[in-house]
Amino acid sequence: MPGVCLIQPDIMKDDRGFFFESYHKRKFEEIGINDVFVQDNHSKSVRGTLRGLHYQLNHPQSKLCRVIKGEVLDIVVDIRVGSPTFGQHLAVTLSDENRTEIYVPSGFAHGFAVMSETAEFLYKCGEFYDPKDERGIAWDDPEIGIDWGLTSPIISAKDQRHRKLSMVPHDELPTY
Repeated sequence: MPGVCLIQPDIMKDDRGFFFESYHKRKFEEIGINDVFVQDNHSKSVRGTLRGLHYQLNHPQSKLCRVIKGEVLDIVVDIRVGSPTFGQHLAVTLSDENRTEIYVPSGFAHGFAVMSETAEFLYKCGEFYDPKDERGIAWDDPEIGIDWGLTSPIISAKDQRHRKLSMVPHDELPTY
């Protein structure tokens, strides 16, 4: 998906444990990530929790996401009007084992589902969170067709109210 980057850091291991750079401005710029991150978020969730699909319209947030404990299925959906990949999604497993990171550019909806007993999810944001600007797409939109791998997800009341992508007016979506 154009603009989305999966990052597998170089991990140095020895008898003491491991070390890796989860963020390095110059190295990230070399692969096209030029954001100035202004906010770090950390969530802990139990197995079966599904968060998303979220976006901000007027203050769009790019995100650099990783998991420090457990495992999640991370989902990115292109909701940019006019994009050749509009309505398509990408699913990737992020875990404390694989240490994969994902960069989600602004203009994409984002969510994740917890597959382990618990998961701690960290993400840097390229814009401040604005609760008045918060938007979302239905997690179970059949036209997007995401297989979350859950039979009875735990979802907030707010996330249960999101509309299918086809029901959202184009002026309430980002443009390509």
